[in-house]
Amino acid sequence: MYPFRMKRIMILGAGLLQLPAIIKAKELGLYVIAVDIDPMAVGFKYSDESLLVSTIDTKKIITSACKKHIDGIMTLATDMPVRAVSEVVKKLSLVGISTETAICTTNKYKMRKRLALNNIPIPAYYKTNNIDEYLIKTKLFNDVFIVKPADNSGSRGVSLVRSEQEIEQAFYYAKKHSGSGEVLIEEFMTGREVSVETLSVDGKVSILAITDKLTTGAPFFVEMGHSQPAQFERSIIEKIKKVAIDAVLALGIENGASHTEIIVTETGPKIVEIGARLGGDNITTHLVPLSTGIDMVGCSIKIALGEKPDVNNKFNRGSAIRYFKTNTGIIQSISGVEKASLIKGIHNVTFVKDVGDIVNNINSSSDRVGFVIASGQNAKEAIATCEQAMDLIKISISNQCEETSFQSNNL
Repeated sequence: MYPFRMKRIMILGAGLLQLPAIIKAKELGLYVIAVDIDPMAVGFKYSDESLLVSTIDTKKIITSACKKHIDGIMTLATDMPVRAVSEVVKKLSLVGISTETAICTTNKYKMRKRLALNNIPIPAYYKTNNIDEYLIKTKLFNDVFIVKPADNSGSRGVSLVRSEQEIEQAFYYAKKHSGSGEVLIEEFMTGREVSVETLSVDGKVSILAITDKLTTGAPFFVEMGHSQPAQFERSIIEKIKKVAIDAVLALGIENGASHTEIIVTETGPKIVEIGARLGGDNITTHLVPLSTGIDMVGCSIKIALGEKPDVNNKFNRGSAIRYFKTNTGIIQSISGVEKASLIKGIHNVTFVKDVGDIVNNINSSSDRVGFVIASGQNAKEAIATCEQAMDLIKISISNQCEETSFQSNNL
């Protein structure tokens, strides 16, 4: 039996990325039903109820949502559960995005088509699932272009093609990570990359923060750092805001969070892609609250329950996250964490890999070892604090032949 007055929310995903939403929902006095296929998912320790169901098994999720009489449903940081969220919203007449919007925001090709129809600036692109057609279409692009899965996230399957030798390899790498088997060829855009964190309530889009990004660059473009607020002149910031709001509205995100990735090219901001959910990499869970005072996770939960949250800035400060860069091999030891944690402005020092774990080349976000989060009076101060902490942390890595002590620093 459920407590009589307690509202119930279903959260798709119970891993580390979704944990902040589960904890926040509990803080708000909600009955939390967490859904994940992994029986060891960390979020299950905090939820009231645990469902061992895949977050993309829409049929089972709908059945469970109906049986549990939920009042709201959401996900955080991952794209594909968004489709199940939209179907439950439709079935139970809850607040959230439509099925059409969910499809457009989880399939990069359909997203491109919708944005193009609404005259939103995007890169040139082409879709294919056939190697022969792919080889023909690559000739329409310049010597350098991007190849990516049509429907995946977290930098998985993304490559920058710069030579003849990389063309076929990029296709099969993208196809391997594409649920539909479809692959996109895209114009390579140059410029600084940002993300725009927004909340929509009844069709009104509020921009909470614009985030500067730091990536590994070619060929995989894995994100290695973020900071807020973005350091651009005011005229560029206004252009970024307009493109983001126009894109969110074009995709039909009328209620809920969205995370828009943009590259500021020589001809202006262009959309990379948009997620109809809270952004990952601790951007919405940590950076936004530290730089603006807005509890973006709490706001998203309230929107899912049909409430109207306060989305106004409480203050204007800076925040940053930096991911560790290490050699490859096996982690032998990690030291300096306690000392680094004592630095003023440091809020979090976290490792997702431990002693004995293998460290690979950073080809996707799952290859990263850990991160540091800091705040400051502005973005520059927050970044400097991250770097100061990382300089104190030493990660010893060994391979088959030798052991090396690696002093971490950001890219």
